[in-house]
Amino acid sequence: MTGLASDRVLGTDVLVVGGGTSGFAAALAAARAGRTVRLIEAGSKIGGVMAFCPGMPWGGGYPQGKNIGGIFGELTDRLAEMAPPAAEVRPCTLENFGLEVQYDHEVATMLMFEMLQQAGVILHLNTIASEPVMNGGRINGVTAHDRRGTLTFQPQMVIDCSGDGDLSAAAGVPYTLGDHSGNMMAVTLTFHMVGVDVARVFEGGDPYFQAFAAEGISAGKLHPDLHKLYLMRGFHRNTVFCNTVTIRGVNGTDPMDVSRATQEGRRRCHQVARFLVDIVPGFENAQMWGLGPTVGVRETRRLEAIYRITGEDIARATKFEDGIVACDNPIDDVMRNSAEMTHEAAVKTGDYYTIPFRSLVPRKIENLLFAGRLVSADPVAFASVRGMPQCMAMGQAVGHAACMALADDSKVQALDQAALVSQLVTLGLWT
Repeated sequence: MTGLASDRVLGTDVLVVGGGTSGFAAALAAARAGRTVRLIEAGSKIGGVMAFCPGMPWGGGYPQGKNIGGIFGELTDRLAEMAPPAAEVRPCTLENFGLEVQYDHEVATMLMFEMLQQAGVILHLNTIASEPVMNGGRINGVTAHDRRGTLTFQPQMVIDCSGDGDLSAAAGVPYTLGDHSGNMMAVTLTFHMVGVDVARVFEGGDPYFQAFAAEGISAGKLHPDLHKLYLMRGFHRNTVFCNTVTIRGVNGTDPMDVSRATQEGRRRCHQVARFLVDIVPGFENAQMWGLGPTVGVRETRRLEAIYRITGEDIARATKFEDGIVACDNPIDDVMRNSAEMTHEAAVKTGDYYTIPFRSLVPRKIENLLFAGRLVSADPVAFASVRGMPQCMAMGQAVGHAACMALADDSKVQALDQAALVSQLVTLGLWT
């Protein structure tokens, strides 16, 4: 630590890296359990996909039509109970997705900031974690950078919710990148159309607007990958959320690749907006609004944990003894190695599986946990478990687990999993 000012060396019980939905829940859960928590986020806003793809619905939070509960349930309920309501539950127009939550993105983000502040979480925005300081099987420190330069965190527990897992990988946690051939799901850039006659847009009965898409591709007005248009009713009146521009072959861990994809995505989004206004009934007087600041990345590293969830686990609707949240999301595989998108049912109608806590625990590093899309899963399982509500529940689970390990002065690998599940049930999570 030589050469660093005293205010550049920061101790904390729990350090959460990444302020997406899983990091938000991890930090909130640990702080509410009475621990000192610092949350570092590389961007200027928490929310992860919520920040990169404003308006993206929270899908998957209602297995069998029932709210998964916990922090996700609290956040959804508080938004829905506002006057006027800032969220509502609607059936998804896409295949096999069931219910989803549409919400006012800015109100939701404000509420998340307030919840963190009320719990006492110390938030470090625009701060990038760089390297772990290792001592055998422990992370003793994490170096990071903000606009003032280098700072060092000295945590007792580290929770990696960064999405890409740079810190965990640098600490020596093995990982896989993409599918068995290294292909990663396509990235997406989203936007809204405002001033839309929504009833006319959706009266045709084609949820993917494939006839219009084929016309646009044939005329050279749409990219050939856009043979399905993912258009959804926006939360606010006269708005449509456009989750349709996807770019294949992008390595989300490569900043130059992400920059290239973002620029290409902007070009395609403007192309789609023009096409909608010119061709699709109901968009005649509409205009683009709310183009995302960068592409949303679905998949990069999946870390190796004590247990890896498999597609077979999901198909069997496995309910693990250490299951920390219920899920029935479809296998939502987005253009890994072709232009195809699939939304195949993961389990039989009326059933669900659970995500095991062991898939969030590394084999060796004794004070590290991870959550969100770093979950240990094979490509098929990952395509189902990665929804924002499940990521939030994973974050809540590891936040509580970190506090339990600190209270018992134990390694995360030795945690009493039954006690953790019992605590999560008491807190309202459907496990």
